[in-house]
Amino acid sequence: MKKIEIGHGSGGKLTRDLIEQLFLKYLSSEELKPLEDAAVLNLSQSTIALTTDSYVVRPLVFPGGDIGKLAVCGTVNDLVVSGAFPRHLSVGFILEEGFSLDTLEHILKSIHKAAQNAGVTIVTGDTKVVEKGQCDGIYINTTGIGEITRSMNINDVSPGDAIIITGTVGDHGTAVALARNEFDIDAPVESDCASLHDLLMPLFAMDGIQWMRDPTRGGVATLLAELSETTGLGIQVIEERVPVRDDVRFIADMLGYDPLYLANEGKAVIVASGEAAAEIVSVLKKNQLGANAALIGHVTSKFRGVRLKTRIGGERLLDMLEEELLPRIC
Repeated sequence: MKKIEIGHGSGGKLTRDLIEQLFLKYLSSEELKPLEDAAVLNLSQSTIALTTDSYVVRPLVFPGGDIGKLAVCGTVNDLVVSGAFPRHLSVGFILEEGFSLDTLEHILKSIHKAAQNAGVTIVTGDTKVVEKGQCDGIYINTTGIGEITRSMNINDVSPGDAIIITGTVGDHGTAVALARNEFDIDAPVESDCASLHDLLMPLFAMDGIQWMRDPTRGGVATLLAELSETTGLGIQVIEERVPVRDDVRFIADMLGYDPLYLANEGKAVIVASGEAAAEIVSVLKKNQLGANAALIGHVTSKFRGVRLKTRIGGERLLDMLEEELLPRIC
């Protein structure tokens, strides 16, 4: 089995061979082919969105995705929820000496497919190799550029606005937790890892969209707590309206997790005017990724913080996650 060698990060012949024989095989584009130190891009608009993220998920491959698909989808989604049309990505790799070239090729195929599905071009990249034991196989950094097509401003959130979730919560966190084989649980839970451009961009032409964000680490509860803290407004959430898969709920109960705090990689929380909320949910449900979209609460000025009205009629506070439930979830 061919493996990564320290020389693959030297910048010399082995590096060039790795780039030409493997990376360009899957990630090639007109902007990337010159292999210059920087890509030259022609953007039609003066206002762009720029985001960057690093991915260290363990295990590298999990039901519903892998680190490559996750890196592309995560960055694309950060652009889309910012009101941007995703255009370009850079991809940086940190590889461990001894890492399987077959596994690397599998990940590159996933990156290629995810980028193609999202309509983004990979325009530049970088590869470094560290000694064995200094990296857990592979880490990936992605930077994304998009063109702003819809203004999203958290200051536009106001009392009476509706809180919408585009689908079931906690799928990614549950899938990755089970894939680590630390629990003796056999359940067919797949990550929701997906690019949200097709789901969310049709909303940009609609009135009433105030703000949106993807609830990754810390889940929906932490996102809403941050929203409340930033705006100084309260958020009321109705537990029975929050869509959770039965198997995810069952596993979360077994492990002592709250699905509202588990990571998602293919969902968005949308704040919309109360008048537009029903139509927005209807539009979301026309897309497979939004089939379980639901209006789960509203913004209020009557209190601060996030309050969850439970299924049994009680109420509890949802605060920001203090400690990561599952390290290296993305």
